[in-house]
Amino acid sequence: MISAGIAGLLLSFVTPFVVFGLLQRLGRIDRSTSAATGAAYGSVSVVTFAAASEFLRSIGLAPAGYMAAVLAVMETPAILAGLLLARRAPASARSATAARALHEVFFNGALMLLVGSFVVGLATGESGMSKLEPFVNAIFQGALCFFLLDMGLTAARSLQARRPLHPSLIGLGIAIPLACAAVALAAAAILSLPVPEAAMLMVLAGSASYIAVPAAMRLALPEANAGVYVTLPLAVTFPFNLLVGIPLYAWIASALLG
Repeated sequence: MISAGIAGLLLSFVTPFVVFGLLQRLGRIDRSTSAATGAAYGSVSVVTFAAASEFLRSIGLAPAGYMAAVLAVMETPAILAGLLLARRAPASARSATAARALHEVFFNGALMLLVGSFVVGLATGESGMSKLEPFVNAIFQGALCFFLLDMGLTAARSLQARRPLHPSLIGLGIAIPLACAAVALAAAAILSLPVPEAAMLMVLAGSASYIAVPAAMRLALPEANAGVYVTLPLAVTFPFNLLVGIPLYAWIASALLG
């Protein structure tokens, strides 16, 4: 868990700087939007994690429970990296106070829910898990289907409400998760992680946040274009990972590390 957590933390913190540089090279995205988008791709998607967990379990590659802790570790460093990049943006793009932005980073609902669930799990142990068994296993797939349907509708509305993304951005929305997953695979090989955990680390590295990061960037970078840093992860990377990325990462991890 410690080795996977350290790898995830480094991936989360470094990725925003790489994505920021790529977007700046394109010359189509302003600095504040590039910083917010980089943070989104450095952070993680809880929904993608849930879908991947179910898929890996269905093919006999159920990852260890500690990968949920790695998920939590990877959420915040990317937001901090985005705030560091934002300091280089024009002063008018940083109207929110640092205190409010940092509060949003460390106390946003998704992160508090994850950390709180760890505390509850440690306190209740096996007896607590047995009481929640119907919710964790029996109805989880149905609830996930409804949530994915709602996210798909949200992505469709976002695309309809804003100008279509430039083809180069759509290409990056697919290339970035593939590149991040490749780096995660190399890290998993170096750390000798088992195949299920390696596949999940690839999923986490290749996912992108469209909940926690927008909440923080809305305060830190009010002038950043949400049509890019929300729509690109939600409407391009998220469905790509669900349809192609997750099974691809599992297959590569099994073929190379199995």
